[in-house]
Amino acid sequence: MDLKNSTVLITGGTSGIGLELVKQLTEKGAQIIITGRRLEALNETKKQFSNIHTFQSDAGSPEDTRRLFEEVTRQFPDLNIIINNAGEMRLIDMLDSSKSLENLMREIDINLSGTIRMVHQFLPHLMEKQSAAIVNVSSAIAFLAYSSAPVYSASKAGVHAFTMALRLQLKGTNVKVLEFIPPGVNTNLQNEWILQPNPRQMMDADKVVQVAIKGLEKDTLEIMPVLVKIIRFLGHIIPKALMNFGHREFQRFRQLNNQLKT
Repeated sequence: MDLKNSTVLITGGTSGIGLELVKQLTEKGAQIIITGRRLEALNETKKQFSNIHTFQSDAGSPEDTRRLFEEVTRQFPDLNIIINNAGEMRLIDMLDSSKSLENLMREIDINLSGTIRMVHQFLPHLMEKQSAAIVNVSSAIAFLAYSSAPVYSASKAGVHAFTMALRLQLKGTNVKVLEFIPPGVNTNLQNEWILQPNPRQMMDADKVVQVAIKGLEKDTLEIMPVLVKIIRFLGHIIPKALMNFGHREFQRFRQLNNQLKT
């Protein structure tokens, strides 16, 4: 993939993996467009990278996605790569009835439905380009459900399945379909968690995105760090043992969550 001469739209580009993608793709010479929900965060990112273009847009909103498509394709007709990176991850106890159903479904709306909506809106435009790509960001949790984050697990498993099916449908066209599969990453995604992850079990965003950039340049269909390859392999051999290991964290999370309510 020729990144230098590409125009790239990154959803959720103001923090974490998205922000690091902005940094490293800018260094490659790509023209960058980003989205984010918070105008303040978009402005701060613009201060860091003056050459990028920003659009306030919520990946969980169908209306925002339609508006984004109209504005971006009008202003940037050469757009040829979209990276569906916007996402949310929360620790959720399904026995906790304090959350409304609408609140509970947020990760599905943003992570999975948001990805599908972006593809639906932008695919006709991408099909007109000589060379184009859709990059969907899933997670190692797509291969091994994490009991502390059941809705997030479902959303990323859905993104993985959708990406595989989409790739088959677009086989032989000018639109490549790639999946970037990060492990746990030290980002602000976990800032509001009452149980913080062990940073030694996580990767730094710059290292993860270095793997992503190399994969994009080589048109690797499933881009994943070595850690994810190991998780995926062990998930086939000892899935129950791995899930039970992760489930220990859920027990601590439930205890902390219950203490906060008393």
